[in-house]
Amino acid sequence: MSSSTVPGSGSSVQASAPVRGSGFGWWKVLVTGAVGAAVVNLIVFAVAGLAGASLVVVDGGAEHPITVGGVIGSSVVPLAVGLGAALLSALWKPVFLRIAQYVGSGLALLSVAGPLSADADGGTVAALSLMHITLGVAVFTTLELHRRHRRQR
Repeated sequence: MSSSTVPGSGSSVQASAPVRGSGFGWWKVLVTGAVGAAVVNLIVFAVAGLAGASLVVVDGGAEHPITVGGVIGSSVVPLAVGLGAALLSALWKPVFLRIAQYVGSGLALLSVAGPLSADADGGTVAALSLMHITLGVAVFTTLELHRRHRRQR
């Protein structure tokens, strides 16, 4: 700590450092993970479109096109809900961060079965599968970064 002299008092006063909160709080973790996953999945979507994938899934005879809004919603909503639940439960018991890392990542990887069994062309199946894998990696990485940050404090 540094000291400074208060003018006219002739005494020395301790200057306190500014008090700062955590630079990477739970809500920043949530937003960063969701936005990061959405951006990566939009890149996968764009590359698949440029590579000639139809980006249409046939279900029950009806065609369902994959849209930018659908990619964003399917990336952000599950990740935000899952990470939100994990971060809230970790306030109660910190061990839930580690559990949520593996359960959330595992569920995202298991959900790859959906695109693999979809009635779509190979490029669309590959893109959708990669998007599901991206969510699994985002869950694991985001919670790991938050867990390590909490440990350092």
